[in-house]
Amino acid sequence: MNFHELNAVDIHGQPYDMAALKGHKVLVVNTASECGFTPQYKQLEELYEKYKDKGFVILGFPSNDFGKQEPGDEKTIAAFCEKNYGVTFPLMSKIETKGDGQSPVYAWLTEKKLNGVLDSKVKWNFQKYLIDEQGHLVTMYPSAQEPLSDAIINWVEGK
Repeated sequence: MNFHELNAVDIHGQPYDMAALKGHKVLVVNTASECGFTPQYKQLEELYEKYKDKGFVILGFPSNDFGKQEPGDEKTIAAFCEKNYGVTFPLMSKIETKGDGQSPVYAWLTEKKLNGVLDSKVKWNFQKYLIDEQGHLVTMYPSAQEPLSDAIINWVEGK
C-alpha cells in the first residue's frame, strides 16, 4: 500500500485525499497543544513556509494519546495553532495514533506490513515521519528531533 492511497479528514471536517500529495515530500507529525514539544509548531511552520513552494508539505495530526495533552476540539486546536504559532500547514482532525481506534494513516505509518519499510511505535507527541514524492515511507524521527535539524532540511532539499 502507498501513502497516496490513504485519506483523512482535515481540521475543518473536509475530506483530505493523500493522492493530492503525489510529487510532494511530506512530513507527518502528531501534535498536541499542551506538550513540552508544542513550541516545535514554530519550527514546523518555518520549515513549511520555506519549502511549501518547492514540493514540500507538512501534515499535522492532533492527538490526545500522550499525557492527555490535546484535550480541545478541532475548533479550539485550530485557533490555538493559528494564534500562538501562525500555523498555515494543513492540520487534520484529531485522531488516535495507536490502539483500537488508530487512524488508517497511523496504521500505515507504524506497520511494516503496510508501509513496506519499518515497524515503529508512536512514543510521544511530535514524532515525525517522512514520506517521499512517490508515497513511500522514508524514515521516522523521535519527538526530540527538531523540525529545522540538518537531517530533515537535507532530506527536504534532496541532499
